[in-house]
Amino acid sequence: MKIIIVGSGYVGLCTAVGFANLGHDVVCVDIDEEKVSKINNGEAPIYEDGLEKMLSQALQENKLHATTDIESIKETDFVFIAVGTPSKDSGAIDLKYIESASADIANFIKDKNYCTVVVKSTVLPETTEKIVIPILEKSGKKAGRDFGVCVNPEFLREGKALEDFFSPDRIVIGELDRKSGDLLEKLYSNFKAPMMRTNLKTAELIKYASNAFLATKITFINEIGNMCKNLGIDVYDVAEGMGMDKRISTHFLQAGIGFGGSCFRKDVEALLAKSKELHSESKILNTVLDINKDQPLKIVNLLKKKLPNLDGKTIAVLGLAFKEGTDDIRDAPSIIIISELLKHNCKINSYDPKASTNMRKLYPDINYCSSVSDALSCSDACLILTGWDEFKRLSDKDFNVMNSKIIIEGRRVLDKSKVSGAEGVCW
Repeated sequence: MKIIIVGSGYVGLCTAVGFANLGHDVVCVDIDEEKVSKINNGEAPIYEDGLEKMLSQALQENKLHATTDIESIKETDFVFIAVGTPSKDSGAIDLKYIESASADIANFIKDKNYCTVVVKSTVLPETTEKIVIPILEKSGKKAGRDFGVCVNPEFLREGKALEDFFSPDRIVIGELDRKSGDLLEKLYSNFKAPMMRTNLKTAELIKYASNAFLATKITFINEIGNMCKNLGIDVYDVAEGMGMDKRISTHFLQAGIGFGGSCFRKDVEALLAKSKELHSESKILNTVLDINKDQPLKIVNLLKKKLPNLDGKTIAVLGLAFKEGTDDIRDAPSIIIISELLKHNCKINSYDPKASTNMRKLYPDINYCSSVSDALSCSDACLILTGWDEFKRLSDKDFNVMNSKIIIEGRRVLDKSKVSGAEGVCW
């Protein structure tokens, strides 16, 4: 089938590459000329395991290309909207990219045959009905008659996006009408995953409710972890016991310095703003945001107990990305932690295998090391903030280059049999 993906960010590009490698003809549309050029040259603008290799393969097979001009495309079966939905100061989502993309698509479909517009971007309930469809109908065509409309939320984990694309837990199709849903179901017909078909706003809320629940689950185990710290209990033992209950599972019960990334805080804030609009404000979501805001600072407070005077001390910070497997630093706990260390006049030796370039834009003056050993050398303490595999292989020998062997984990990474004396932020 012929597919247009409007927006070549994380979700858009991974989706485009995924469909292209399944044999579909895919065109990425983006206003960023530099990004379009990179994609056409086989360079992934973001780091995601396997993405660049699959992008190159799709280009070689002439299954994918990128353009800034949607009007240059003759016909298509589907137009996916995969643009960003950033937050406003109020916490509500900013729909300017959605509105702009919808306007461009309206112009595109004016003189085209029937196609289905699929909202892949994360948008609040009623957005597609009240914002997207009215803009699309400025084309002079009628939704559900002259073109189809669906909502198809993404559930891609950063670092595992392609794995999740090809082997999803579920496929949710929100449909304006049966024909729209039937066409999108046909596109996904070879995927071996449970499929749910529902209406547009239910599909929109499934995405938000899923992310809000995962953020709440992380927040809960961090609260238990903070309690465990005071009791001398290993929270990971508690989480293991909890997770043996199939109703709970161990997923997202990894206590530490809080959640980050492009979705959780933004989506919780947006859902909270929507709840206020509907006069049913969520107390739980307010608490989730408050707790997660404070959680990263606990590792600095623990460091202060071990080094009461941080002035002039050299701190090795291992891990800058919000999680392993990505170069994404959006809402990463490391941002808050580095800011707090700089307030105490610390010298920071940082290392991350993928995210240093992105962090340099925020903190150009800290030291970005090329290896773990460079970051640890002559440091007074080490904070581990991301669970990269190479950190799991560290041993006492690696830490012996430090001035003082103070090691605090914000993520459970180190092997106790290889590293002695390390302490966790809440275990």
